[in-house]
Amino acid sequence: MEETDPLRYSILASGSTGNVTYLETKEHHILIDAGLSGKRIAGLMAQIHRSLDDVDAIFVTHEHSDHSHGVGVLARRYGMDVYANQGTWDAMANKIGKIPLEQKHIIAPNSVKDLGDMDVESFSVSHDAAEPQFYQVHHNNKTFCILTDTGYVSDRVEGTIRDADAYLMECNHDTEMLRMGPYSWPLKQRILSDTGHLSNEEGADALMDVLGRRTKRIFLGHRSQHNNMRSLAHLTVASLMKEHDFGVNHDFKLLDAEPDHPSKLMTL
Repeated sequence: MEETDPLRYSILASGSTGNVTYLETKEHHILIDAGLSGKRIAGLMAQIHRSLDDVDAIFVTHEHSDHSHGVGVLARRYGMDVYANQGTWDAMANKIGKIPLEQKHIIAPNSVKDLGDMDVESFSVSHDAAEPQFYQVHHNNKTFCILTDTGYVSDRVEGTIRDADAYLMECNHDTEMLRMGPYSWPLKQRILSDTGHLSNEEGADALMDVLGRRTKRIFLGHRSQHNNMRSLAHLTVASLMKEHDFGVNHDFKLLDAEPDHPSKLMTL
């Protein structure tokens, strides 16, 4: 059953400039976040041979523009249902324009939306947004988990996301690059705070706390374009995990999500 009815996914974009993830089962095609223009997202979908015409829902994590920019356009143009918690709806109302009432849905923090052959589970995170939450998607005993935009990973979150089959985990910044970089000190403090973003080291620590025997792929994502580099993030995480006897690229693959082109369409 799992071979003929898989969960497929592609990380269309992940970075400080925009975030979109696509997932599909036989019955449902969804986006988690739509942080780019509708035209750009359509182009990314075409690169994995998929169409926005087939997407039936968007699940929004929070109101920041790199996660919500295209939500309104896609909802109006393609008739997609949009799911977010009440705090996020209130915070993004003036950013995304009007959406027909019948397309607007509430998914409360720490709850599960049953779509039939796909369950979408929300969990609260610590970020400087109105009511931020992220999602893991379940299908046929397989789980894909997204966790970016959080200042730290609580024990509660770790317990919720432990032993997923695949992760998209935040490795936003290298701490020294951030400290020495061009950002203002208040902005640096915000990123480094408990409501900011995970560093490369913090992303690695979170992964080592949650991955299990089922875990086969880890994508490192939401890299800052100013305070990180792909090679540095990958090397930092891989080195720390190897130091703690994790089988990097043996027990699981460590991969890099990109801000400007999609991963291939993968199967769980």
